[in-house]
Amino acid sequence: MKIGAGTPAIITGGASGLGEACARELRARGAPVAILDMQKDLGEAVAADIGSLFYETDVTSDDSVRAALDQAAAAHGVARIVINCAGIAPAMKTAGSKGAHDMGLFEKVVAVNLFGTMRVMAFAAQAMIEAGPVDGDPDGARGVVVNTASVAAYEGQMGQAAYSASKGAVATLTLPAARDLSRDGIRVCAIAPGTFGTPMLRGLPQEVQDSLAKQVPCPSRLGDPAEYAALACFIVECSYINGENIRIDGAIRMGAR
Repeated sequence: MKIGAGTPAIITGGASGLGEACARELRARGAPVAILDMQKDLGEAVAADIGSLFYETDVTSDDSVRAALDQAAAAHGVARIVINCAGIAPAMKTAGSKGAHDMGLFEKVVAVNLFGTMRVMAFAAQAMIEAGPVDGDPDGARGVVVNTASVAAYEGQMGQAAYSASKGAVATLTLPAARDLSRDGIRVCAIAPGTFGTPMLRGLPQEVQDSLAKQVPCPSRLGDPAEYAALACFIVECSYINGENIRIDGAIRMGAR
């Protein structure tokens, strides 16, 4: 699917980090972009900077997601590109000196990372189906969804039980979702990033950042969110990639801690 003025895009978590990089790259390629995020000030600032729209959105709420998708469709047309980057990553061990894992926290992580991803994908895909194929697309495509898993889906570290469970579910969701939507010309893929220089990581002490960078075999540095965005856009435009989880991690394999 060609990225351009005829392919409106929705980016969840687009106010910062990986999502912001995707929003900027898609706008640079001419796509109308709507940013869905809980961070109102940041989201509005990014939207103003790149000429996109911003909708304050809670991905754990049916009503909030439906309202944002409807508003974006009214402004730009039905989204043909959906990139799910909204997510949280609080750390807590399964059990230990601080007690058993807080089940409310576990449920919150799964609600945002997994249910939020599924909610946006399902609602957006339904709108794509009802809108029909993109004009002029040789494959009769209706759209493409790129979800965000994580290397933690495969090598979760200490304290990442909730995060790894949620991202592992996003990874295993990819193939059945792609199969479900195949008859309607909608592709589904996921990207599993390693250690990226997002605001969360950049807020850590420099020595911690340096230590994380040294663990990456090649290149030995933190990933640039623009590299994630480039891969997301490649998936969108390479129409034969479907049902796949793609790692982007410099060949890192995470240790226990």
